[in-house]
Amino acid sequence: MKPIQEFLSELAALDIKLWVEEDRLRCNAPQGILTSEIRTQLSNRKVEIIKFLQDSHLQLIPQTPRNESLPLSWAQERLWFLNQFEGSTATYNIPEAFRITGNLNINALQQALSEIVRRHEILRTSFQNVNGAPIQVIHSETTIKINLVDLQHLQGTEFETVLNQQVKQEAITPFDLEIAPLIRCSLLQLDTRSYVLLLTMHHIVADGWSMGVFIQELSSLYQAFTQGKPSPLAELPIQYADFAVWQRNWLSGEILETQLNYWKQQLDGAPELLQLPTDRPRLTVQTYRGKTQNFTLSTELTQKLQILSRKSGSTLFMTLQAAFATLLYRYSGQADILIGSPIANRNRSEIESLIGFFVNTLVLRSRFEDNPSFESLLAQVRESTLQAYKYQDIPFEQVIEVLQPQRSLSYSPLCQVMFVLQNLPADEIELPGMTLSKLNPENTVAKFDLTLVISETDRGLVESWEYNTDLFDGSTIERMAGHFQNLLSAIVENPQQSVSELPLLSEVQRHQLLIEWNDTTSVYPTNKCVHQLFEQQVERTPDAVALVFENQQLTYLQLNQKANQLAHHLQSLGVGPEVLVGICVERSVEMVVGMLGILKAGGAYVPLDPNYPQERLALILEDTQASVLLTQEKCLQYLPDHHSKVICLDSEWKKIAQNKQDTPICTTNPENLIYVIYTSGSTGKPKGVMITHRGICNMLYWSQSNLELSAVDKVLQTVPFSFDPSVWQILWPLCFGAQLVMARPDGHKDPAYLVKTISEQQITITGLPPSIFRVFLEEKGIENCKHLKQFTCGAEPLGMELVERWFERLNLAHVLQNTYGPTEASIHTTYWICQHGTNYSSTPIGRPIDNFQIYILDEYLQPVPIGVAGELYIGGDGL
Repeated sequence: MKPIQEFLSELAALDIKLWVEEDRLRCNAPQGILTSEIRTQLSNRKVEIIKFLQDSHLQLIPQTPRNESLPLSWAQERLWFLNQFEGSTATYNIPEAFRITGNLNINALQQALSEIVRRHEILRTSFQNVNGAPIQVIHSETTIKINLVDLQHLQGTEFETVLNQQVKQEAITPFDLEIAPLIRCSLLQLDTRSYVLLLTMHHIVADGWSMGVFIQELSSLYQAFTQGKPSPLAELPIQYADFAVWQRNWLSGEILETQLNYWKQQLDGAPELLQLPTDRPRLTVQTYRGKTQNFTLSTELTQKLQILSRKSGSTLFMTLQAAFATLLYRYSGQADILIGSPIANRNRSEIESLIGFFVNTLVLRSRFEDNPSFESLLAQVRESTLQAYKYQDIPFEQVIEVLQPQRSLSYSPLCQVMFVLQNLPADEIELPGMTLSKLNPENTVAKFDLTLVISETDRGLVESWEYNTDLFDGSTIERMAGHFQNLLSAIVENPQQSVSELPLLSEVQRHQLLIEWNDTTSVYPTNKCVHQLFEQQVERTPDAVALVFENQQLTYLQLNQKANQLAHHLQSLGVGPEVLVGICVERSVEMVVGMLGILKAGGAYVPLDPNYPQERLALILEDTQASVLLTQEKCLQYLPDHHSKVICLDSEWKKIAQNKQDTPICTTNPENLIYVIYTSGSTGKPKGVMITHRGICNMLYWSQSNLELSAVDKVLQTVPFSFDPSVWQILWPLCFGAQLVMARPDGHKDPAYLVKTISEQQITITGLPPSIFRVFLEEKGIENCKHLKQFTCGAEPLGMELVERWFERLNLAHVLQNTYGPTEASIHTTYWICQHGTNYSSTPIGRPIDNFQIYILDEYLQPVPIGVAGELYIGGDGL
């Protein structure tokens, strides 16, 4: 007798050879369908394996005495433990539905079903808990009775509704594992010659192959019994319980160690979770709610995939699995992809005709770190798949046990995505006096996040995408399926192309993302500076109130005159275009006058927060080399040592007021700087971001087109001056005729003050960062902010719970706007008007504002599909 390792190596080599040969023959077959001639060739190959088994003197699986406790197989044991933990659910039901047309002999059908249950002990088996451990209990007699449901009296839509309800209810009704049989049969009579047969088994007693065995035996037995003949089927040499005992004995010692060592090495360092972009956050406990969508690949594409597989020395399974891994890589951005794939695990002749739970799951790993060509990836997939098949005997449950991955109730261990390639049997079976055809009712269970089943049919390849509806919307899966087909089309045309360059998007989608959604062109005065916009408004409404701060207020004319006086004074000190002027003041009238005065002089302002640490203030003053610094007496104590000329806007105002009130001559153009604002420095040294008049002018005109301000509007300024959102709060109302109301210093931190001010001042527009907005929403009396018509959040992510809370506290007429934009992009880059009752996982940042372009690209600068994460690239007038 050969050493066991040598024998296993030879057996695996021959088994893989048969597997590759089967796929090669199928690829050469017309439309990928196995003809009777090809099936004969495959049958001959199986004879070789059987002869090999005999020549090697491999002992067949022995029968086990039934007078002792019978253990479960490894796969059964895992399902049993899940059942104990989760309780009875329909998650592991295997439902099948068949339409019967013709003269059905119900007695012969009942007799055939009973004979199948008699032949297969597993269908007479229950699973009992003995001292915390499961055992199989085989019942000598167990009946399966057809549940006959008469639907002949129903008509029209009622008929369809009840029929669908019956089919769905049968599929989702759970089994009790302690009560045999774990198989049910219902027969729905539609009319005298039309029925629907529903067969449901629990996965612990069957698998997909088993269902094929069941239908094959049912056909043979029904034909015999309708003719009054005995069963034509030979008695089974062993039963599933024999396999379970043998598996536990055989898969031990050296064999177990060899198999486990392979999987430990193969999956070492693999990621715990595939982070696919989902439409909703993952729930803390997986629910298995699912749906399935079907799509068909063209005959031409199917043939090209078969040719590519043959030329590369791979199988069709390998080619499709490599393509699917590429899709997951492009969607997730993860370079290490794990995909589960079921294998029949019936590599012994004596178990081929058994009903039982034999199927095993192999974890196939694909690596994308070096951005390989698809050709190279396919070679990698071919090698890893062949190796996996050599070590297919180790149950998935034991691989999990030895690897000890982080366990979570919210996702499956090791792999959350499955891939299956199957060759479907004929759609119809002709029986005496009737035809049996398979139905495909809607599936409502998804055991994994995503499962792609590709079936070889006489119509070509058919894709079935089974997905968890708690994670994905149907529209997302439809897009994903389209991208998969685009990917396959690109692969067969150029397999030498790197996986990062293979196009996912159709031309229509690419045009939509790059062109249509970036068609933001809008006219605005590109020849104007921001202070000139303010001056135009002064001419229109000189006597309207422009600025309010506590008990002070200025009209547009008064504010303009004060700013002009300061501008003349600054020009006398050398301030002009591109000259930086520091301004360190508290929120006040002086802040607005100082800001406008600097712009009117032609300079650019540099805001310095008096509350900043002296080290940060010193860094900004040193970096900008500001020759002039505007401040207030109260702020002098906060300033570090510096070389700037200090002007106190409060104590020195009498001197400043001696200057002319008319508009000074200013040579600034829209391409000159309007301000320099420093970043936080969270990623290193703070940097000054230089923004031009043109960018801010575009942003202001977009704001006005988005929500047209008028003289009745009042904007509450709440954002600290050193942050760029303060710019729109100050300049938007002043350039378009509204009233600017300045909150008191640090007033933005006091929600009670904000609610009181918004209510009493009849504020219509304001905004806060989400961290402060959260507290503001819980403040008593917020419902009195009746005049508030728009609230803008930005600078931080806005949680969906805050959006819903906003609509709870204020009515739906109040607009909540979420904005996004880096400091380098002139405040706002994108915007989103929040909506009540949406199911987004997070609040969108929306679409680009006027005259901006937004591109979301992967690391290789390829545009990513809708819903897929990438890096944000910004272009446009404000950049």
